[in-house]
Amino acid sequence: MSTKEREFEFKDRDFAKIRDLAHERAGIFLSPKKRDMVYSRIARRLRSLGLMTFEQYLAHLEENEDEAQDFINALTTNLTSFFREEHHFDLLAEQLLAVADKRRGPLKIWSSACSTGEEAYSLAMTAIETFGTWTPPVRILATDVDTNVLQQAKRGVYASDRVAKMRDDRVKSFFVRGKGKHVGMVKIRSQVKDLIHFNSLNLLAPNWPIKGPFDAIFCRNVMIYFDKPTQYKVLSRFHPLLTAEGLLYAGHSESFQHASDIFRLKGKTVFMPVPKR
Repeated sequence: MSTKEREFEFKDRDFAKIRDLAHERAGIFLSPKKRDMVYSRIARRLRSLGLMTFEQYLAHLEENEDEAQDFINALTTNLTSFFREEHHFDLLAEQLLAVADKRRGPLKIWSSACSTGEEAYSLAMTAIETFGTWTPPVRILATDVDTNVLQQAKRGVYASDRVAKMRDDRVKSFFVRGKGKHVGMVKIRSQVKDLIHFNSLNLLAPNWPIKGPFDAIFCRNVMIYFDKPTQYKVLSRFHPLLTAEGLLYAGHSESFQHASDIFRLKGKTVFMPVPKR
C-alpha cells in the first residue's frame, strides 16, 4: 500500500512506537515487513475512535488503560482450526493413557494461546474419546491475550464450515446443529465445555495466575511472533510448570534449538523438559 493511497499518514516514528509497545506489552516482534499489516489493523482503531492521526492514537493509548487491550487484540493474529496438526492429538491420547495408569487425580493440560477455542475443544474431545466417557480424568486450562476471541471461545458457537473437515462421527457426537434462525451454526456440547476453564493471560505478564504441574502445554504458532530472547523467557517459565514426563506441543514451524538447555525434541514439534541438574 503506497503512502498516497493511505487514509492516514503513517510516519516512521509511528511504526517504531507501535513496534516497541507491541514488544513491551505482548512480546510481539514486528519486523519492517509487517508495516502495512500494522497500518491496516491500527487504522481500524483510529476510525473506531474518531481520531485523525496515528500520533493522536498513540497519545490516546498512553492515556487510556482500556485501550491497551484493544491495541493488543488488533495486532494479534488468530488462525486456528479444530484438530489442527492432528498428529499432536494422537500423541496426546497415548500420553494421557500412559500417565493415567500411574496417577490418581486429574491430568492437567494448558492451551496457552487458545484463540477462539478450537484447540481447547479439540483437547477436550480427545480426552473424551481416549477414556470413552464424557467425564474423563482431565482438566484443561485455556488462555489467550486477546479478550475478544476468548469471549467467542467461551460461547463455543461456530459457523458450520468450521467443522466441515472434521469426521462426521465427531461432529455428531460433540456438536449440536443450529435450527431456525441458527441454521448454519454449530454449538459445542456442554459436556465438552465442562472440561475447560477459560481465562485471559498475557504470556509476557510478570505473574501468571495459574498453578501447575501440567502434563501437557500447548503453545502452537505463538513463538514465531517473539524474538529469541522473549521465546527463551517464556520457555523458561513453562519448564517448571510441566511434570517430569510432561510435554510441550509447539507449532509446525517452531524450533527451540536456542533453548536446548531446558527443552529437547521428543517428536515432530513436541518437546520434553530437560531435567534440572
